[in-house]
Amino acid sequence: MTFSLVARCAETGMFGLAISSSSPAVAARCAYARAGVGAVASQNVTDPSLGPLALHLMENGMSAVEAIERVRDQGKFIEYRQVLAVDNTGTTAIHSGPNALGIWTQAQAPDVASGGNMLANDGVPQAVVDEFLASTGHLGDRLIAAMHAGLVAGGEAGPLHSAGMLIVDKVAWPVAELRCDWTDDCPIENITTAWDIYKPQLDAYVQRAIDPREAPSYGVPGDE
Repeated sequence: MTFSLVARCAETGMFGLAISSSSPAVAARCAYARAGVGAVASQNVTDPSLGPLALHLMENGMSAVEAIERVRDQGKFIEYRQVLAVDNTGTTAIHSGPNALGIWTQAQAPDVASGGNMLANDGVPQAVVDEFLASTGHLGDRLIAAMHAGLVAGGEAGPLHSAGMLIVDKVAWPVAELRCDWTDDCPIENITTAWDIYKPQLDAYVQRAIDPREAPSYGVPGDE
């Protein structure tokens, strides 16, 4: 019921994830990232504990491959799960259990991994990876472009209703966390619109947290 990608920007060290599903609020259960560590998607009959577990393992020195191996060993009902990871060297790893739903498959390359289930066809994750690798610019732009490529390649077998994008950088909190938890329109289009609005303001929001004295004006009534 889902397709996603986890990715690293080799130039900036940012990590990000984008995901969409026919289920509600997919990003609330499936999207995990930690600055300086990596990004993880835990999906398909989702066990939300697997994302934090993989990040903890990578933060404590494991590669993405080693972390996914440990997740396979420790996770319950792992035959139902899909878990994707990218680490701080750009190494990627994927677990797709044999009981994943419908047409399911995966694709990966340095700095990017994609997986999906209940897909329209088995070419969707490869289309996502190919577009991410071909795209340039801000990591958020590349995540959005990759998700649109997944749509063009067929996307999910049923209608999409939710989507999300998560980006972490040098601070302890996400620098972007954009979600559409339910819509009868295209949720990927919704987060694309949100990203277009948020992207020019992203650095200012980070600066306001670090030192508001050096931040741009807030642009609200009463702001001098």
